[in-house]
Amino acid sequence: MKAKILVTGGCGYIGSHTIADLLDKGFDVVSVDNFSRGKKYIPEHIYQITGKRITNINADLTNISEVRDIFKKEKNISGIIHFAAYKMVGESVSNPLSYYHNNLISLINLLECRQEFNCPYFIFSSSSSVYGNIDTLPVREDTSVFKQESPYGRTKYFGEVIISDTIKAHPFDCFILRYFNPVGAHPSALLGEPLEEKPSNAIPAITRTAIGKQKEFVINGIDYATRDGSCIRDYIHIMDIAEAHTLALEYLIQQNKLAQSSIFETINLGTGKGVSVLEIIAAFESATGIKLNHRTGPRRPGDAIAIYSDNKKAAQILHWSPKRSLEEMMRSAWEWEKAMSSNE
Repeated sequence: MKAKILVTGGCGYIGSHTIADLLDKGFDVVSVDNFSRGKKYIPEHIYQITGKRITNINADLTNISEVRDIFKKEKNISGIIHFAAYKMVGESVSNPLSYYHNNLISLINLLECRQEFNCPYFIFSSSSSVYGNIDTLPVREDTSVFKQESPYGRTKYFGEVIISDTIKAHPFDCFILRYFNPVGAHPSALLGEPLEEKPSNAIPAITRTAIGKQKEFVINGIDYATRDGSCIRDYIHIMDIAEAHTLALEYLIQQNKLAQSSIFETINLGTGKGVSVLEIIAAFESATGIKLNHRTGPRRPGDAIAIYSDNKKAAQILHWSPKRSLEEMMRSAWEWEKAMSSNE
């Protein structure tokens, strides 16, 4: 068994897929999730995929006493992968204080306990939303991050600053991973993006419409300065994202064994290609053979116009590159939708 890793938000979308990959690679995993956003079926589904049971601790990460109790109970935690955060752009615009409180206090508490309990490795779940509307594409890690379009994006940017300042005072090994747009599901169709009644993300809204739970898919704005008028994003398969976390953790552990100086890197995780909302619809229709009912609606507050990644740094440092195609993303998301609907 490899090192013990604490995964916060382990019953959420990215956390659950990363746990499955960590277990497959031999790591011991402890999950923390209070199910305010995570799903209670996740530990059982992870067991069905991996044959391994995980412990999930129901704790409020904004409560320092509860965070400290986790580290007291779970001895010898070597690494933390911090996913737990509120992440809906629109919700952050309407309720910013909730986002600042949850996303920043939880991070501060984890960093305090990391130092107190001498946990050497930390991986922070950040977002391409730190870049906001930028002038030059593709986005590099050294692109300016002073134009976030939403409170959610600012919580991720502020979180990065907090980590940077903490490392300067008390060095430790850390990767900040800025995701672009994770989509799709585990090939088993046992894990996927949570299916909400009113999804705010594009792919769950598409699959919900295709299966008949939603009347139509609404494209939020068709008058942007892009090639077809719809917003452009860098969509990446969730399993490619999950595997990047495992590679990042293995890199930190290996470099520590080589007695290198402390590591602090920020890395983009994306495909390097921009895909418009209209192109996503076409990819879904091609992958599934289903004609999607859709219409154009107004722009959505907080949305960036176009953003996609330069992923050369991820390839250079982690030897990581996305393996799965856009159609694979759409097909896996559709299989997940069908599997969950059959269990209702």
